[in-house]
Amino acid sequence: MKKRKKILFKIIALALVMSFSIAEPVAVYAKTSEELEQDQKKLEQEEKALEKQKKDLEKQSKDSQNKLNSANSKIGDYSEAKEDTQEAIDETNTELVGLMADIEMIKEDIAYKEELIDKTQKEYDEAKEHEETLYAAMVQRVKYMYEKGNLSYVQILLTATSYSDALNKVNFVENLYEYDRIKLAEYVAAKEAAQAYGEQLEGEKAELETSQYELEQEQEYMEELLAQYKATYADYEVKIAKAKQDAAVYTAQIKSQQSGIASLQKQIEAKQKEVDEAKKATQEAKVAEDAAKAEAEGNGTGNTDVAFGDSGQISGGSGSSGSGSGGSKSYSSPGSLSGSNVASYACQFVGNPYVAGGTSLTNGADCSGFVQSVYKAFGVSVPRTSWAQGSYGREVSYSDAQPGDVIYYGGHVGIYIGGGQIVHASTQKTGIKYSPATYRSIISVRRFI
Repeated sequence: MKKRKKILFKIIALALVMSFSIAEPVAVYAKTSEELEQDQKKLEQEEKALEKQKKDLEKQSKDSQNKLNSANSKIGDYSEAKEDTQEAIDETNTELVGLMADIEMIKEDIAYKEELIDKTQKEYDEAKEHEETLYAAMVQRVKYMYEKGNLSYVQILLTATSYSDALNKVNFVENLYEYDRIKLAEYVAAKEAAQAYGEQLEGEKAELETSQYELEQEQEYMEELLAQYKATYADYEVKIAKAKQDAAVYTAQIKSQQSGIASLQKQIEAKQKEVDEAKKATQEAKVAEDAAKAEAEGNGTGNTDVAFGDSGQISGGSGSSGSGSGGSKSYSSPGSLSGSNVASYACQFVGNPYVAGGTSLTNGADCSGFVQSVYKAFGVSVPRTSWAQGSYGREVSYSDAQPGDVIYYGGHVGIYIGGGQIVHASTQKTGIKYSPATYRSIISVRRFI
Protein backbone atom coordinates (compact mmCIF):
# COMPACT_ATOMS: atom_id res chain seq x y z
CA MET A 1 0.00 0.00 0.00
CA LYS A 2 2.75 2.37 0.96
CA LYS A 3 4.54 1.48 -2.24
CA ARG A 4 1.49 2.38 -4.34
CA LYS A 5 1.16 5.72 -2.51
CA LYS A 6 4.80 6.47 -3.18
CA ILE A 7 4.39 5.74 -6.91
CA LEU A 8 1.24 7.86 -7.01
CA PHE A 9 3.08 10.74 -5.30
CA LYS A 10 5.82 10.60 -7.95
CA ILE A 11 3.27 10.65 -10.74
CA ILE A 12 1.56 13.69 -9.19
CA ALA A 13 4.92 15.48 -8.77
CA LEU A 14 5.87 14.75 -12.37
CA ALA A 15 2.49 15.98 -13.53
CA LEU A 16 2.99 19.21 -11.57
CA VAL A 17 6.42 19.67 -13.17
CA MET A 18 4.96 19.13 -16.61
CA SER A 19 2.09 21.53 -15.91
CA PHE A 20 4.49 24.32 -14.89
CA SER A 21 6.58 23.66 -17.98
CA ILE A 22 3.55 23.99 -20.25
CA ALA A 23 2.99 27.51 -18.78
CA GLU A 24 6.16 28.63 -20.58
CA PRO A 25 5.75 28.54 -24.43
CA VAL A 26 9.43 27.75 -25.04
CA ALA A 27 9.30 24.92 -22.53
CA VAL A 28 7.40 22.64 -24.89
CA TYR A 29 10.24 20.39 -25.91
CA ALA A 30 10.00 18.61 -29.22
CA LYS A 31 13.76 18.03 -29.19
CA THR A 32 16.25 16.71 -26.74
CA SER A 33 18.70 19.00 -24.95
CA GLU A 34 21.53 17.76 -27.18
CA GLU A 35 19.56 18.63 -30.33
CA LEU A 36 18.67 22.02 -28.85
CA GLU A 37 22.34 22.58 -27.97
CA GLN A 38 23.32 21.83 -31.60
CA ASP A 39 20.71 24.33 -32.78
CA GLN A 40 22.14 26.87 -30.29
CA LYS A 41 25.69 26.41 -31.62
CA LYS A 42 24.43 26.77 -35.17
CA LEU A 43 22.67 30.01 -34.26
CA GLU A 44 25.81 31.26 -32.50
CA GLN A 45 27.88 30.53 -35.63
CA GLU A 46 25.33 32.38 -37.74
CA GLU A 47 25.54 35.30 -35.28
CA LYS A 48 29.35 35.34 -35.52
CA ALA A 49 29.12 35.28 -39.32
CA LEU A 50 26.75 38.27 -39.22
CA GLU A 51 29.09 40.12 -36.83
CA LYS A 52 32.02 39.39 -39.14
CA GLN A 53 30.05 40.74 -42.11
CA LYS A 54 29.20 43.83 -40.08
CA LYS A 55 32.82 44.28 -39.02
CA ASP A 56 34.03 43.94 -42.64
CA LEU A 57 31.37 46.36 -43.82
CA GLU A 58 32.31 48.83 -41.06
CA LYS A 59 35.94 48.59 -42.20
CA GLN A 60 34.88 49.20 -45.81
CA SER A 61 32.75 52.14 -44.67
CA LYS A 62 35.66 53.60 -42.73
CA ASP A 63 37.89 53.20 -45.78
CA SER A 64 35.24 54.88 -47.95
CA GLN A 65 34.95 57.70 -45.42
CA ASN A 66 38.73 58.23 -45.49
CA LYS A 67 38.63 58.32 -49.28
CA LEU A 68 35.72 60.77 -49.17
CA ASN A 69 37.63 63.00 -46.73
CA SER A 70 40.67 62.84 -49.03
CA ALA A 71 38.54 63.72 -52.07
CA ASN A 72 36.92 66.66 -50.24
CA SER A 73 40.37 67.81 -49.09
CA LYS A 74 41.60 67.66 -52.68
CA ILE A 75 38.59 69.66 -53.83
CA GLY A 76 39.43 72.33 -51.26
CA ASP A 77 43.14 72.35 -52.10
CA TYR A 78 42.53 72.37 -55.87
CA SER A 79 39.92 75.11 -55.56
CA GLU A 80 42.29 77.25 -53.50
CA ALA A 81 45.14 76.59 -55.93
CA LYS A 82 42.82 77.42 -58.83
CA GLU A 83 41.95 80.77 -57.22
CA ASP A 84 45.65 81.47 -56.61
CA THR A 85 46.39 80.60 -60.25
CA GLN A 86 43.65 82.97 -61.42
CA GLU A 87 45.20 85.74 -59.32
CA ALA A 88 48.59 84.93 -60.85
CA ILE A 89 47.03 85.10 -64.33
CA ASP A 90 45.51 88.51 -63.56
CA GLU A 91 48.79 89.82 -62.11
CA THR A 92 50.78 88.50 -65.06
CA ASN A 93 48.37 90.12 -67.51
CA THR A 94 48.78 93.41 -65.65
CA GLU A 95 52.58 93.08 -65.76
CA LEU A 96 52.47 92.30 -69.47
CA VAL A 97 50.47 95.46 -70.13
CA GLY A 98 53.00 97.49 -68.14
CA LEU A 99 55.95 95.82 -69.86
CA MET A 100 54.57 96.52 -73.32
CA ALA A 101 53.96 100.15 -72.35
CA ASP A 102 57.55 100.44 -71.07
CA ILE A 103 58.90 98.84 -74.25
CA GLU A 104 57.05 101.38 -76.38
CA MET A 105 58.32 104.21 -74.18
CA ILE A 106 61.92 102.97 -74.50
CA LYS A 107 61.53 102.66 -78.25
CA GLU A 108 60.47 106.31 -78.32
CA ASP A 109 63.47 107.23 -76.14
CA ILE A 110 65.78 105.34 -78.52
CA ALA A 111 64.30 107.15 -81.51
CA TYR A 112 64.78 110.46 -79.72
CA LYS A 113 68.40 109.59 -78.87
CA GLU A 114 69.01 108.70 -82.51
CA GLU A 115 67.69 112.13 -83.55
CA LEU A 116 70.02 113.76 -81.03
CA ILE A 117 72.92 111.65 -82.29
CA ASP A 118 72.21 112.71 -85.90
CA LYS A 119 71.95 116.35 -84.83
CA THR A 120 75.17 116.12 -82.80
CA GLN A 121 76.95 114.45 -85.71
CA LYS A 122 75.98 117.37 -87.94
CA GLU A 123 77.22 119.85 -85.34
CA TYR A 124 80.45 117.91 -85.11
CA ASP A 125 80.84 117.87 -88.89
CA GLU A 126 80.17 121.63 -89.10
CA ALA A 127 82.63 122.43 -86.30
CA LYS A 128 85.25 120.21 -87.91
CA GLU A 129 84.68 121.87 -91.28
CA HIS A 130 84.99 125.34 -89.74
CA GLU A 131 88.16 124.27 -87.98
CA GLU A 132 89.67 122.96 -91.19
CA THR A 133 88.58 126.06 -93.14
CA LEU A 134 89.98 128.47 -90.57
CA TYR A 135 93.16 126.46 -90.28
CA ALA A 136 93.64 126.50 -94.05
CA ALA A 137 92.97 130.26 -94.17
CA MET A 138 95.41 130.88 -91.38
CA VAL A 139 98.05 128.80 -93.16
CA GLN A 140 97.49 130.80 -96.35
CA ARG A 141 97.69 134.03 -94.43
CA VAL A 142 100.95 133.06 -92.74
CA LYS A 143 102.32 131.86 -96.06
CA TYR A 144 101.31 135.15 -97.77
CA MET A 145 102.86 137.18 -95.04
CA TYR A 146 106.02 135.11 -95.24
CA GLU A 147 106.20 135.48 -99.01
CA LYS A 148 105.69 139.27 -98.72
CA GLY A 149 108.30 139.49 -96.02
CA ASN A 150 105.89 140.81 -93.45
CA LEU A 151 106.87 138.37 -90.73
CA SER A 152 108.89 140.63 -88.43
CA TYR A 153 107.90 143.62 -86.42
CA VAL A 154 111.10 145.36 -87.67
CA GLN A 155 109.86 145.21 -91.20
CA ILE A 156 106.47 146.51 -90.10
CA LEU A 157 108.13 149.42 -88.32
CA LEU A 158 110.37 150.21 -91.30
CA THR A 159 107.41 150.39 -93.63
CA ALA A 160 105.39 152.52 -91.22
CA THR A 161 104.95 156.16 -92.21
CA SER A 162 104.61 157.28 -88.62
CA TYR A 163 104.69 155.98 -85.11
CA SER A 164 100.92 155.67 -84.97
CA ASP A 165 100.98 153.85 -88.29
CA ALA A 166 103.53 151.39 -86.86
CA LEU A 167 101.37 150.80 -83.79
CA ASN A 168 98.32 150.30 -85.93
CA LYS A 169 100.13 147.73 -88.08
CA VAL A 170 101.49 145.89 -85.07
CA ASN A 171 98.04 145.86 -83.43
CA PHE A 172 96.48 144.65 -86.69
CA VAL A 173 98.87 141.72 -86.97
CA GLU A 174 98.42 140.79 -83.30
CA ASN A 175 94.67 141.11 -83.52
CA LEU A 176 94.69 138.93 -86.62
CA TYR A 177 96.75 136.25 -84.86
CA GLU A 178 94.57 136.47 -81.76
CA TYR A 179 91.39 136.21 -83.83
CA ASP A 180 92.71 133.16 -85.63
CA ARG A 181 93.78 131.56 -82.37
CA ILE A 182 90.46 132.20 -80.59
CA LYS A 183 88.33 131.05 -83.50
CA LEU A 184 90.43 127.97 -83.99
CA ALA A 185 90.17 127.18 -80.27
CA GLU A 186 86.41 127.72 -80.40
CA TYR A 187 85.93 125.36 -83.32
CA VAL A 188 88.24 122.78 -81.77
CA ALA A 189 86.29 123.03 -78.51
CA ALA A 190 83.00 122.79 -80.38
CA LYS A 191 84.23 119.75 -82.27
CA GLU A 192 85.48 118.06 -79.08
CA ALA A 193 82.27 118.91 -77.22
CA ALA A 194 80.19 117.51 -80.05
CA GLN A 195 82.33 114.40 -80.14
CA ALA A 196 82.04 113.89 -76.36
CA TYR A 197 78.29 114.52 -76.43
CA GLY A 198 77.94 112.10 -79.31
CA GLU A 199 79.79 109.40 -77.37
CA GLN A 200 77.58 110.09 -74.37
CA LEU A 201 74.46 109.76 -76.51
CA GLU A 202 75.77 106.53 -78.01
CA GLY A 203 76.28 105.17 -74.49
CA GLU A 204 72.81 106.23 -73.42
CA LYS A 205 71.36 104.68 -76.55
CA ALA A 206 73.18 101.42 -75.73
CA GLU A 207 71.70 101.52 -72.22
CA LEU A 208 68.23 102.02 -73.66
CA GLU A 209 68.71 99.19 -76.12
CA THR A 210 69.83 96.94 -73.26
CA SER A 211 66.76 97.94 -71.28
CA GLN A 212 64.58 97.23 -74.27
CA TYR A 213 66.18 93.81 -74.63
CA GLU A 214 65.63 93.08 -70.95
CA LEU A 215 62.00 94.15 -71.11
CA GLU A 216 61.41 92.06 -74.22
CA GLN A 217 62.99 89.10 -72.44
CA GLU A 218 60.75 89.75 -69.45
CA GLN A 219 57.74 90.00 -71.76
CA GLU A 220 58.66 86.68 -73.36
CA TYR A 221 59.09 85.13 -69.92
CA MET A 222 55.76 86.57 -68.74
CA GLU A 223 53.98 85.24 -71.82
CA GLU A 224 55.43 81.76 -71.21
CA LEU A 225 54.49 82.03 -67.54
CA LEU A 226 50.97 83.11 -68.47
CA ALA A 227 50.61 80.10 -70.76
CA GLN A 228 51.77 77.84 -67.91
CA TYR A 229 49.30 79.44 -65.51
CA LYS A 230 46.45 78.94 -67.96
CA ALA A 231 47.45 75.29 -68.47
CA THR A 232 47.66 74.83 -64.70
CA TYR A 233 44.26 76.51 -64.27
CA ALA A 234 42.70 74.11 -66.79
CA ASP A 235 44.42 71.17 -65.10
CA TYR A 236 42.96 72.20 -61.73
CA GLU A 237 39.48 72.32 -63.26
CA VAL A 238 39.94 68.73 -64.48
CA LYS A 239 41.28 67.64 -61.07
CA ILE A 240 38.40 69.32 -59.24
CA ALA A 241 35.85 67.63 -61.51
CA LYS A 242 37.56 64.24 -60.93
CA ALA A 243 37.70 64.77 -57.16
CA LYS A 244 33.99 65.72 -57.09
CA GLN A 245 33.17 62.62 -59.10
CA ASP A 246 35.17 60.49 -56.64
CA ALA A 247 33.46 62.19 -53.69
CA ALA A 248 30.03 61.39 -55.16
CA VAL A 249 31.04 57.73 -55.63
CA TYR A 250 32.40 57.46 -52.06
CA THR A 251 29.30 59.18 -50.64
CA ALA A 252 27.08 56.67 -52.40
CA GLN A 253 29.27 53.82 -51.14
CA ILE A 254 29.11 55.08 -47.55
CA LYS A 255 25.33 55.47 -47.75
CA SER A 256 24.97 51.89 -49.05
CA GLN A 257 27.46 50.56 -46.49
CA GLN A 258 25.75 52.33 -43.58
CA SER A 259 22.44 50.92 -44.71
CA GLY A 260 24.01 47.47 -44.88
CA ILE A 261 25.52 47.90 -41.40
CA ALA A 262 22.14 48.93 -39.98
CA SER A 263 20.48 45.93 -41.63
CA LEU A 264 23.16 43.57 -40.29
CA GLN A 265 22.81 45.08 -36.82
CA LYS A 266 19.09 44.26 -36.86
CA GLN A 267 19.86 40.73 -38.05
CA ILE A 268 22.49 40.34 -35.31
CA GLU A 269 20.03 41.54 -32.65
CA ALA A 270 17.37 39.14 -33.94
CA LYS A 271 19.91 36.32 -34.09
CA GLN A 272 21.08 37.16 -30.56
CA LYS A 273 17.49 36.86 -29.38
CA GLU A 274 17.24 33.48 -31.09
CA VAL A 275 20.51 32.39 -29.41
CA ASP A 276 19.27 33.53 -26.01
CA GLU A 277 16.00 31.67 -26.49
CA ALA A 278 17.89 28.59 -27.67
CA LYS A 279 20.15 28.72 -24.61
CA LYS A 280 17.15 29.08 -22.36
CA ALA A 281 15.34 26.20 -24.08
CA THR A 282 18.45 24.00 -23.89
CA GLN A 283 18.88 24.68 -20.17
CA GLU A 284 15.21 24.13 -19.42
CA ALA A 285 15.30 20.87 -21.39
CA LYS A 286 18.31 19.75 -19.40
CA VAL A 287 16.53 20.62 -16.13
CA ALA A 288 13.42 18.72 -17.16
CA GLU A 289 15.47 15.77 -18.37
CA ASP A 290 17.42 15.72 -15.12
CA ALA A 291 14.19 15.88 -13.12
CA ALA A 292 12.59 13.09 -15.15
CA LYS A 293 15.72 11.00 -14.82
CA ALA A 294 15.78 11.55 -11.07
CA GLU A 295 12.14 10.61 -10.75
CA ALA A 296 12.65 7.51 -12.83
CA GLU A 297 15.53 6.47 -10.58
CA GLY A 298 13.48 7.14 -7.45
CA ASN A 299 15.95 9.59 -5.85
CA GLY A 300 15.23 12.99 -7.37
CA THR A 301 12.23 14.22 -5.31
CA GLY A 302 14.38 16.16 -2.94
CA ASN A 303 15.91 18.18 -5.76
CA THR A 304 12.79 18.69 -7.84
CA ASP A 305 12.01 22.13 -6.45
CA VAL A 306 15.59 23.23 -6.90
CA ALA A 307 15.75 22.09 -10.49
CA PHE A 308 12.40 23.61 -11.25
CA GLY A 309 13.24 26.84 -9.49
CA ASP A 310 16.33 27.36 -11.76
CA SER A 311 14.54 26.54 -15.01
CA GLY A 312 14.13 30.18 -16.03
CA GLN A 313 17.86 31.11 -15.72
CA ILE A 314 20.82 30.61 -18.06
CA SER A 315 23.82 29.93 -15.89
CA GLY A 316 27.29 30.70 -17.28
CA GLY A 317 25.84 32.19 -20.54
CA SER A 318 25.83 35.71 -21.95
CA GLY A 319 23.02 37.68 -23.52
CA SER A 320 25.23 39.39 -26.10
CA SER A 321 28.64 39.16 -27.69
CA GLY A 322 31.10 42.15 -27.74
CA SER A 323 33.46 43.44 -30.40
CA GLY A 324 35.62 46.04 -29.72
CA SER A 325 45.56 53.94 -36.37
CA GLY A 326 82.36 83.04 -57.00
CA GLY A 327 86.00 83.86 -57.90
CA SER A 328 89.10 84.53 -55.80
CA LYS A 329 88.01 88.08 -54.92
CA SER A 330 86.78 88.34 -51.33
CA TYR A 331 83.66 90.28 -50.35
CA SER A 332 82.55 91.64 -47.01
CA SER A 333 79.39 90.33 -45.36
CA PRO A 334 76.17 92.35 -45.74
CA GLY A 335 75.90 93.35 -42.10
CA SER A 336 72.70 94.62 -40.53
CA LEU A 337 69.86 95.83 -42.72
CA SER A 338 70.12 99.54 -43.51
CA GLY A 339 70.12 101.65 -46.64
CA SER A 340 73.77 102.61 -46.30
CA ASN A 341 74.81 98.98 -45.77
CA VAL A 342 72.83 97.93 -48.84
CA ALA A 343 74.60 100.59 -50.92
CA SER A 344 78.06 99.70 -49.56
CA TYR A 345 77.50 96.01 -50.10
CA ALA A 346 76.33 96.57 -53.70
CA CYS A 347 79.40 98.67 -54.55
CA GLN A 348 81.71 95.70 -53.90
CA PHE A 349 80.57 94.09 -57.13
CA VAL A 350 81.47 96.94 -59.50
CA GLY A 351 83.46 95.50 -62.39
CA ASN A 352 81.71 92.12 -62.34
CA PRO A 353 79.99 91.08 -65.59
CA TYR A 354 76.50 91.79 -66.89
CA VAL A 355 74.65 88.60 -67.89
CA ALA A 356 71.14 88.76 -69.33
CA GLY A 357 68.81 86.77 -67.08
CA GLY A 358 71.56 86.32 -64.46
CA THR A 359 71.26 86.79 -60.71
CA SER A 360 74.85 86.12 -59.57
CA LEU A 361 76.63 89.08 -58.01
CA THR A 362 79.99 87.53 -58.89
CA ASN A 363 79.42 85.57 -62.10
CA GLY A 364 76.99 87.97 -63.73
CA ALA A 365 73.54 89.51 -63.33
CA ASP A 366 71.19 91.76 -65.23
CA CYS A 367 69.87 94.98 -63.70
CA SER A 368 66.90 93.49 -61.81
CA GLY A 369 68.82 90.33 -60.90
CA PHE A 370 71.55 92.54 -59.37
CA VAL A 371 69.02 94.45 -57.22
CA GLN A 372 67.22 91.28 -56.18
CA SER A 373 70.43 89.47 -55.17
CA VAL A 374 71.80 92.45 -53.21
CA TYR A 375 68.61 92.71 -51.15
CA LYS A 376 68.40 88.91 -50.81
CA ALA A 377 71.76 88.99 -49.03
CA PHE A 378 70.04 91.09 -46.33
CA GLY A 379 67.08 88.71 -46.12
CA VAL A 380 64.74 91.01 -48.06
CA SER A 381 62.67 89.36 -50.79
CA VAL A 382 61.94 91.60 -53.79
CA PRO A 383 60.40 90.84 -57.21
CA ARG A 384 62.56 89.49 -60.03
CA THR A 385 61.76 91.89 -62.88
CA SER A 386 62.64 95.56 -63.21
CA TRP A 387 59.02 96.38 -63.99
CA ALA A 388 57.82 94.73 -60.77
CA GLN A 389 60.62 96.39 -58.77
CA GLY A 390 59.48 99.72 -60.21
CA SER A 391 56.22 99.39 -58.27
CA TYR A 392 57.51 97.52 -55.19
CA GLY A 393 58.01 99.08 -51.77
CA ARG A 394 56.97 102.71 -51.36
CA GLU A 395 57.68 105.67 -53.59
CA VAL A 396 59.83 108.62 -52.50
CA SER A 397 60.86 111.71 -54.43
CA TYR A 398 64.33 111.90 -55.94
CA SER A 399 65.08 114.88 -53.72
CA ASP A 400 64.50 112.62 -50.70
CA ALA A 401 66.42 109.63 -52.14
CA GLN A 402 68.72 107.87 -49.67
CA PRO A 403 71.43 105.24 -50.17
CA GLY A 404 69.85 101.85 -50.74
CA ASP A 405 66.81 103.21 -52.58
CA VAL A 406 66.07 101.69 -55.99
CA ILE A 407 65.65 104.00 -58.99
CA TYR A 408 63.43 102.78 -61.83
CA TYR A 409 64.03 104.22 -65.30
CA GLY A 410 61.56 102.15 -67.31
CA GLY A 411 63.03 98.77 -68.18
CA HIS A 412 66.07 99.42 -66.00
CA VAL A 413 66.86 99.75 -62.28
CA GLY A 414 69.84 100.80 -60.19
CA ILE A 415 70.68 101.20 -56.49
CA TYR A 416 71.19 104.77 -55.30
CA ILE A 417 74.43 105.13 -53.32
CA GLY A 418 74.24 108.84 -52.51
CA GLY A 419 75.96 111.87 -53.98
CA GLY A 420 73.81 111.73 -57.12
CA GLN A 421 75.26 108.32 -58.11
CA ILE A 422 73.88 104.82 -58.66
CA VAL A 423 75.47 101.39 -58.97
CA HIS A 424 73.83 99.12 -61.53
CA ALA A 425 74.29 96.22 -63.95
CA SER A 426 74.50 98.36 -67.07
CA THR A 427 75.35 96.51 -70.31
CA GLN A 428 77.36 93.50 -71.44
CA LYS A 429 80.10 95.92 -72.51
CA THR A 430 80.38 97.82 -69.21
CA GLY A 431 79.12 95.28 -66.64
CA ILE A 432 78.29 96.46 -63.11
CA LYS A 433 79.34 100.09 -62.80
CA TYR A 434 78.66 103.52 -61.33
CA SER A 435 76.60 106.14 -63.18
CA PRO A 436 75.00 109.51 -62.45
CA ALA A 437 71.52 108.93 -61.03
CA THR A 438 70.01 111.35 -63.56
CA TYR A 439 71.75 109.92 -66.63
CA ARG A 440 68.27 108.90 -67.80
CA SER A 441 64.75 110.10 -67.09
CA ILE A 442 63.69 108.81 -63.65
CA ILE A 443 60.26 107.25 -63.54
CA SER A 444 60.14 106.32 -59.85
CA VAL A 445 62.33 106.06 -56.74
CA ARG A 446 61.38 103.10 -54.53
CA ARG A 447 62.29 102.38 -50.93
CA PHE A 448 62.29 98.68 -49.98
CA ILE A 449 63.18 98.99 -46.27
